[in-house]
Amino acid sequence: MYDGDTSSVRITALTDPDTGPAGRRLAWLASDFDGIPVGSAFLRLYTEAGQGHLAALELHVHPAERRKRTGSRLLDAAVAAARQDGRRCVIAQAEAGSPGDRFLPARGFRRVLTLVYARLALAEVDIGALTEIAGRPHPGYRLASWEGTVPDALAGTFVASRHAMDDMPMGSTDFGTVAWDLDRVRGAAAAVEKRGDLLHTVVAIDESDGSIAGFTELVVPGGGKGDGQHYGTGVLPEHRGHGLGRWMKAASVLQALERHPDLEGLLTDTADHNPYMRHINDALGYAPTHTAFEYQLDLHGGCAAGAAA
Repeated sequence: MYDGDTSSVRITALTDPDTGPAGRRLAWLASDFDGIPVGSAFLRLYTEAGQGHLAALELHVHPAERRKRTGSRLLDAAVAAARQDGRRCVIAQAEAGSPGDRFLPARGFRRVLTLVYARLALAEVDIGALTEIAGRPHPGYRLASWEGTVPDALAGTFVASRHAMDDMPMGSTDFGTVAWDLDRVRGAAAAVEKRGDLLHTVVAIDESDGSIAGFTELVVPGGGKGDGQHYGTGVLPEHRGHGLGRWMKAASVLQALERHPDLEGLLTDTADHNPYMRHINDALGYAPTHTAFEYQLDLHGGCAAGAAA
């Protein structure tokens, strides 16, 4: 995210086709006197229950056009749209030390969360160590996995396991609550498939009743090349303390290596005050790449500090 603007810059509202069950998106294009694009803004309006108060902003300005108020004008358009839609919060992310990291607080955003990004270089991974972790017995539990949508036989208990993310550290972000049901679970998997990517899930199953105690999700590019992205790892509170998170994630990495030999790396991000997950990433060989900050602008009298789902 950046700042910029001139009197000759024109801000045009666009029709954005990026809509889905969780929200819709508004877009604006900044162009110069010759009609050449110099910046853009996208505002995601969340529509599901528990997040109807929230909007997420992405804003970019060409480096040559920064500090000319183009960014300010794009931001004004997006914030006005958020207010008009009745939103009470706008969140945005900026990498530490970037132009956006300076621009956002200058425009009234407050820092609410710090995220540490990390990458596992698969060419350098210690396969022996991962194999030892993934193969270590966990009495009372077993691993299972699938590609794409959850199998019908595990669907109900997988939906219930999503509550493992209810207490995910989100700082003071007013993220609201995410209510998972089977339609949402299947819809998320369908969205990944629609864009041509592959969703891979590993779960830990409680052998006493066959319920899912925890899960980890990984999205791999459809061509099996480049970097995959971890979407989430969670263990239900009553099953924590048994090393299930590291167990599942190690198995997920090994399966990705086996099924996608051309894959180059795996990406993840973790709240800086989530030492448990950061310890897992460190143990598996993930190396920090950069830090980013989540910023929040309070509208309509301000936002309440909230916990994420």
